[in-house]
Amino acid sequence: MALFYSAYHSKRLNYVNHARHLADGNWTGADSDEGEDMDKQQDSQQGQDNETELEGMELERRKLPKHYANQLMLSEWLVDVPAELHTDWLMVVCPVGKRSLIVASKGSTAAYTKSGYCVNRFPSLLPGGNRHNSAMGKDYTILDCIFSEVDRTYYILDVMCWRGHPVYDCPTEFRFYWLQSKVQETDGLSEVAKRNPFRFVSLQSLDCSCASIQKALAAEYSFSVDGLLFYHRQTHYTPGSTPLVGWLRPYMVSDILGMEVPVGTLTTKPEYAGQQLQEILEHKQPSAEVRPANRSGGYELEHLSTPSRNTQDTSSFLNHKPIQEANMET
Repeated sequence: MALFYSAYHSKRLNYVNHARHLADGNWTGADSDEGEDMDKQQDSQQGQDNETELEGMELERRKLPKHYANQLMLSEWLVDVPAELHTDWLMVVCPVGKRSLIVASKGSTAAYTKSGYCVNRFPSLLPGGNRHNSAMGKDYTILDCIFSEVDRTYYILDVMCWRGHPVYDCPTEFRFYWLQSKVQETDGLSEVAKRNPFRFVSLQSLDCSCASIQKALAAEYSFSVDGLLFYHRQTHYTPGSTPLVGWLRPYMVSDILGMEVPVGTLTTKPEYAGQQLQEILEHKQPSAEVRPANRSGGYELEHLSTPSRNTQDTSSFLNHKPIQEANMET
């Protein structure tokens, strides 16, 4: 028993240290994996192949920090439907947008792509997010969000740390509950203001009963719906692709989950739906564990986006670069 608690305490400290490193941006003394060495080798190889043209670009890329890459937990296509879906899973309706890692710390809020690029820095009312609530750097918040440029809104999908308290090792059910309670306690977070130029709105989760899913598909939303995420209630927040988080387009529900769905915009199948599902099934690899992201910052399911409507060969949509990035995987 003592050994168990020792291992748990060590793991807990790792989560605390990891969150602190993300918040402080200070990775001195942090464990470095072999991935960075592999990245340097890959960059060196590419630089030799295109030495004259790409020399400047490669040098610039090597200077980019790798620490903020691959920090998000990503889904897999939900084609292997678990028998306990209705009881042990939760569903979140997701807006169209770009997946973002949000780090609020030391009086500033930074938005990173899943590849680790800092694309924006601004004040926010998140704990630690502006110089008036940073509490001398002790407060910091780390969130998994979907950014809608149209709505100027960061839709909060999940929480990894709030006010310096990491919850990576907490089950989904608790993280979602805690996120909702903390957002409700934070006045003005969902409103645009001088100290909060972008809205932060938490997405709601619901159980996966037939009635709940049907109700969600019939509902109207203030945002454009991209798809549905399914979370196992007990899974911890683990960066990388995992079968414990599933992803479906709304129009796939009837075919994949085998239930009747209400007639509406969300459930109307595009012409390519049949071919799309066939190719997903062909490309789906059976998995039993979380798979980390690859070294380049990409994930194995880069093709989650719906193909461009202007693409004539929809049967090969998995190989096309989509116009709109899928909020779950890109």
